[in-house]
Amino acid sequence: MAEEVSNKQIVLKEYVNGLPKESDMVLKTSSIKLKVPEDNGNDAVLVKNLYLSCDPYMRSRMSNIVGSYVDSFTPGSAITGYGVGRVVDSSNPNFKIGDLIWGITGWEEYTLIKSTQGLFKIHHSDDVPLSYYTGLLGMAGTTAYCGFYEVCSPKKGETVFISAASGAVGQLVGQFAKLLGCYVVGSAGTKEKVDLLKNKFGFHDAFNYKEEPDLNAALKRYFPDGIDVYFENVGGKMLEAVLLNMRVHGRIAVCGMISQYNLEQPEGVSNLFCLITKRIRMEGFLVFDYYHLYPKFLEMVLPLIKQGKISYVEDVAEGLESAPTALVGLFSGRNVGKQVVVVARD
Repeated sequence: MAEEVSNKQIVLKEYVNGLPKESDMVLKTSSIKLKVPEDNGNDAVLVKNLYLSCDPYMRSRMSNIVGSYVDSFTPGSAITGYGVGRVVDSSNPNFKIGDLIWGITGWEEYTLIKSTQGLFKIHHSDDVPLSYYTGLLGMAGTTAYCGFYEVCSPKKGETVFISAASGAVGQLVGQFAKLLGCYVVGSAGTKEKVDLLKNKFGFHDAFNYKEEPDLNAALKRYFPDGIDVYFENVGGKMLEAVLLNMRVHGRIAVCGMISQYNLEQPEGVSNLFCLITKRIRMEGFLVFDYYHLYPKFLEMVLPLIKQGKISYVEDVAEGLESAPTALVGLFSGRNVGKQVVVVARD
């Protein structure tokens, strides 16, 4: 008979309006059998969760939104998101007990994943931390790689600007751009993050947008000849200022708009006429459309990590109970680097 164990979970109480709070989520304890039920077919795995990823896109899932690219969370049920886990039981012969995986899992100690579609097996080696598969070697890294190389079509010598540049995606885009031979500037929200961009990640320059009363003037200062590539993570006033400073035939990859996520009424954007006059290509993208390039991404990035040419910073919260605070902190910029929650280390 299958062993039954307690299973702590982070549950969304009810749908959220405005800025999320820790109290919108609650820690509950249920129980789970450490066996894939027989009625789950031949494509299910039961995983023990090790690391969970906190990502800005999760904010939209906390609201009752219809027609989005990803379903809303279900109040009363465990939150779901990207994570790293170890297979405890499997009905799919391609996933063995003990295998390490990353993909969408539950914010809980154990999760029954009913379909392995979208799960990636981890061929782990000790020279990179396993937690990196929540970010650098997982969804965030693939987002940075595909958004920069596939959407932005960058060329050596071009000027590149990245907003929210110290986050999980931005820190990597900047380093990819630098390695390509581009001139790279990033914006962030604290002096500590600006220092990180310049001294740890090797950006040519960086600024604290909170200290800039005129973002248009700030961008003119850092890009006197204009911006070729903008990697967009923020939206709002930053996007308006960037549009004024783009060069002819510039490219904008729209990865996120964190300034808008907690607004009940999203802001409109001025200066869109620049898209015409400067012949700018502005394209939104989702990482799901590029997962077929994941092996190619790993082939490029793993040697760079081992050679010390890519740096990566994680902000690690210990214990499942710390997950609500860690997630909410994303929206006030409390985290420094990729926000990870450790559920268990083995």
